[in-house]
Amino acid sequence: MAGKPKLHYTKGRGKMESIRWLLAAAGVEFEEEFIETKEDLEKLRNDGVLLFQQVPMVETDGMRMVQTRAILSYIAAKYNLYGKDLKERAWIDMYVEGTTDLMGMIMYLPFQPADTKEKNLALIIERATTRYFPVYEKALKDHGQDYLVGNKLSWADVHLLEAILMAEECKPDILSAFPLLQAFKGRISNIPTIKKFLQPGSQRKPPTDEKFVAVVRKIFNI
Repeated sequence: MAGKPKLHYTKGRGKMESIRWLLAAAGVEFEEEFIETKEDLEKLRNDGVLLFQQVPMVETDGMRMVQTRAILSYIAAKYNLYGKDLKERAWIDMYVEGTTDLMGMIMYLPFQPADTKEKNLALIIERATTRYFPVYEKALKDHGQDYLVGNKLSWADVHLLEAILMAEECKPDILSAFPLLQAFKGRISNIPTIKKFLQPGSQRKPPTDEKFVAVVRKIFNI
């Protein structure tokens, strides 16, 4: 299990996408083994490599890691994206949890019944613009630095950029009232490792469409 981290997940975003983002931001090359059928998932379960019978699973450093948050924390700490002390780590955790809540709403939108999608999309936009983005706008203003925590790139910045881009897929002008977040998006998008990940042909996955929803429902029996 030495060498590049190996990511086991479906061929879409889901909970693995933030892991892809963080590895890419850290400049870490990784391999992917896609779960494309129900049988692929069952094989992993039967082989006993999924601690709680669930994916995402990442093979790295002699471990088979599961649970998204645990994987992300490990990557952030290993690649010096987790602050310089406990206080900075606490702020990073708080910011990450906030963006995770918003991203979860967006992630599950394609899986919801057609008759509730419009209402849930409106809720996402309302929450993004009144609950989440104002917090980050204020943080950047109060902190007065280019990054959310300390004065260097952290997991919180990477996660926020991912959340911003997901929210813009819901409403392209969603940042119109947040000038500091607009500037933040431009800065973080231009960090070389992240810029590379945002280019066509990278391992970043496209937005979830109906075809992929059908595949996921079949694999996970939902």
